Amino acid sequence: MLRRVAAIALPGVAPFELGVVCEVFGVDRADTGGPTFDFTLCTETPGAIPTTMGFDIVVTAGLEAAAGADLVVVPAYGADDEVSAPVLAALRAAAARGAWVLSVCTGSFALGHAGLLDGRRCTTHWMYTDKLARAFPSAVVDPAVLYVEDRGVVTSAGTAAGIDACLHLVRSELGAAAAAVIARRMVVPPHRDGGQAQFIDTPLPTDAETLAPLLGWLGEHLEDDLSVPDLAARALMSERTFARRFRAETGTTPAAWITRQRLLRARELLERTEVGMEEIARRSGFATSTALRHHFAKSLGTSPAAYRRAFACPEPDQAA
Repeated sequence: MLRRVAAIALPGVAPFELGVVCEVFGVDRADTGGPTFDFTLCTETPGAIPTTMGFDIVVTAGLEAAAGADLVVVPAYGADDEVSAPVLAALRAAAARGAWVLSVCTGSFALGHAGLLDGRRCTTHWMYTDKLARAFPSAVVDPAVLYVEDRGVVTSAGTAAGIDACLHLVRSELGAAAAAVIARRMVVPPHRDGGQAQFIDTPLPTDAETLAPLLGWLGEHLEDDLSVPDLAARALMSERTFARRFRAETGTTPAAWITRQRLLRARELLERTEVGMEEIARRSGFATSTALRHHFAKSLGTSPAAYRRAFACPEPDQAA
């Protein structure tokens, strides 16, 4: 269970990326039904720590705070800066005991120096992916994705992708409802899939309408039979133009986007209601419980029943 979180502030830490971690894990949201974490910001030598913005932050806890954490996070810092042996040892120890290890943006370089990227898929900000691949040739660097999870190690791209990675961990450990509470308070989307592109090239006319209205409509009609020809017609486009426009604006295909949204709907229903599997499959657009189980196993590595046992928290007025 994800309860104790330690963020390691390295000299030259980036304030925004550090703030992301503090916002997700350091704010008590119990008053709105959200999770509460035992969060500690720590560093090798407590005291004033310089940031990339020219001001210092004061960190009072040492690396011992990371010793028993369920999650150890390294926010962005100078990619060319050295990382001390005690910090690397703390990261290795966290991974060895089975704790989550997460980096935001260039924090991945610290994980690489600790040997935690060897043989693992990983990412960082697109400006630094080539440098990361050169520095750690045993790592499998994916330059396009928002975040990657590989055997307990999560690496994320720059700035907002750190929010996505943090919410991904909350969702994985505590369920979609917990992640949604945090996202709602932060006024950010509760879920962006890690495979989504870091940046999306949209060479469209400046007066072109976006697919936002269609995406909103799709979110309300996930239980319908949604085919590309029908969606293209609704968008008043040819199928080829629609497929190209959809990928340009979302970073994925219509089928993949719809499947992800249906999985999110199914997870919410499993957490918040007590309705049967066939009804959940129908409401989420999978049609049958067999299809529901297939997609759960493929995407989440578990079954709907096991997910419900782990995360169920039905609301009284929605239990039937």
